[in-house]
Amino acid sequence: MWTPERHDRIISLLHQRQRLTTDAFALELGVSKETVRRDLIELESNGKLKRMHGGAVPCDLPAENLAEASYLERARQFQAEKRAIARHAAALIEPGSACFIDAGSSTHALAQALLNNKGLRVITNSVEVAKTLAAGSDIEVHLLGGNLHTDVPATSGDFTISEIARFHADYALISPTALSPEHGALNYAWHEAGVARAMLAHARHNIMLAHADKLGQGSRVQICGAAAIDSLITDSQAEPAMLERLRRAGIKRVISAPV
Repeated sequence: MWTPERHDRIISLLHQRQRLTTDAFALELGVSKETVRRDLIELESNGKLKRMHGGAVPCDLPAENLAEASYLERARQFQAEKRAIARHAAALIEPGSACFIDAGSSTHALAQALLNNKGLRVITNSVEVAKTLAAGSDIEVHLLGGNLHTDVPATSGDFTISEIARFHADYALISPTALSPEHGALNYAWHEAGVARAMLAHARHNIMLAHADKLGQGSRVQICGAAAIDSLITDSQAEPAMLERLRRAGIKRVISAPV
């Protein structure tokens, strides 16, 4: 299928279904996710659609229908990429470190990769991260209190943020909804962004975990600007031009993990 035919088919599918994931486009079109990602970037630049986390929606979709995909839906997407990023991130964490980890499907993959790390103290607002790491024999886990949310199983709110302020960690490992050169790391939900900001404020080094589909996208609430990010770990399918833009925006280290 030639590029103009793919583009027409993508627009047609969006008008039929209102929202599709990158995986769904790839299956419908019989092409790779990398090809779909390039098509969506081009179509968005031409004003034909709006990219969202994990897929796209029509430009004329009402604002009330632009909600982020559910946590369970996001957890099923980009699993190989998340595991690759998690393995690379876990290898960077020195034995005996104290780490903040926020809530998300990427940080849940990180928790699984950290099980073999030695002597860690982990402070997290994620119920799933805490449950996973509690199985590690050499990991101390502190689950932050606060308001418990049902979609993403995690705590947030003033109590959570006040608890974060009691700690000073070596690393904050954060999984934003989107990351762009212009706006830095972003999240869809204000309460999740507030937790991430507090963790960054009380850590010596911050690491953003963001698979290629999140790069160059926007979302509702800023966590921090690009120049405040110490390390970004993405996957090897990220566009080199986008990675260069992120470096120029001030991200100190950009790492592409092989999938």
